[in-house]
Amino acid sequence: MPIKSDYTIHGDKCHYGWDRSIEPVVKVDPGSVLEIEAVDAGGGQITANSTLQDVNNIDMARVNPVTGPVYVAGAEPGDALKVTLLSFKPSGWGWTAVIPQFGLLADQFEEPALFIWEYDPVSLAPAPYLKGAKVPLKPFPGTIGLAPAPEGEHKVINPRQVGGNMDTRDLSEGTVLYLPVEVPGALFSLGDTHAAQGDGEVCGTAIESPMHVTVKLEVEKGMNLRFPRFSTPGPVSRHFDEKGYEVTTGIGPDLMESARAAVSDMVDLVAERHGYSRAEAYMLCSVCADLRISEIVDHPDWIVSFYFPKVVFS
Repeated sequence: MPIKSDYTIHGDKCHYGWDRSIEPVVKVDPGSVLEIEAVDAGGGQITANSTLQDVNNIDMARVNPVTGPVYVAGAEPGDALKVTLLSFKPSGWGWTAVIPQFGLLADQFEEPALFIWEYDPVSLAPAPYLKGAKVPLKPFPGTIGLAPAPEGEHKVINPRQVGGNMDTRDLSEGTVLYLPVEVPGALFSLGDTHAAQGDGEVCGTAIESPMHVTVKLEVEKGMNLRFPRFSTPGPVSRHFDEKGYEVTTGIGPDLMESARAAVSDMVDLVAERHGYSRAEAYMLCSVCADLRISEIVDHPDWIVSFYFPKVVFS
C-alpha cells in the first residue's frame, strides 16, 4: 500500500552546495512524512540517450544536486534529526560512467566510459549489463544530510559530519538514520539516488538513477552526535550473498593503496574471465562489489579485500 505523505517536494527545488543561508522550501513539524523527488547525480547532464561526449562535458559544479532544504520545527544544535527511509519509487533507468580524473583508479582510466541501464521499477528485478551479467538492485540516496554550522557554501560532493555525499548502500528502505543538527531547523536535503552500488563506489558512480524517496523526519533532543549513525531493519547484503564471492586483496601499510590494489586486480579478473574491457569491468565492480577492511591490527601491514558477488553471472 502506498505511503501517504504530508508534503511533496519536487526536483526543481534543488541546490548544489550546503549553505545554512539557503531559504527552506518548506517548514514541517516533527513526525512529518515527505515524498521527495530526487534528481540523479548528473543533474540531468546525462540522459537515457547520452554518448561519451556527454561524459566528457560533465560540469562537476552541477553534480549531486539535492532537493530541499526542509526546516524541521524544534530542531536545534546538539539534537539529531531522525530520518526514517520509508520507501523508494525508482524511475526505471540510470547510468554508470567512468569520468576522467575521478574515481579510485583515476590514473588507470583516463578515457570516459558510459553504460545506460534499464530496469523494472516495480519488480526491481536484477538489471541487465553487458554479456549476460545482471546486477541485483537496492535503491538508496547517495547524498543525504543537513546544513553545516559554518557560514558560506560547502561542496556537496564531500561527506561531512552532518551527512552529505555518504554513498552508503545500507541507507535503504527501512533504515533509520540519525544526523547531527548544527543549525536551527536542521535544513534537511536529499538527492543523488542510486538503484545499486557496491560498498566503495570505486569508479565514482553507481547506477545513478532519479527516483522519489519517502521519508519521515523526527527530532531526537540532545543526542550530541559527533557523526551520523544508522540502524538497519535486517540483513544488508542478502541480495548479493546467494552464490558467494570472488575476492581479491591488497596488503600493505597504506589502506588506500591496498584498496587500489584489490580493486585493480578484480578489474583484471572480471575483464579476463568475462570478456570485458577494463573500463566495462571497472564500472560493473563499482555497482556491485564491496570493499572491506579485513584486518587492521597487525602493524605495519593491513588487509583490504574486494568482494565480487558471483550471483551477477549466475
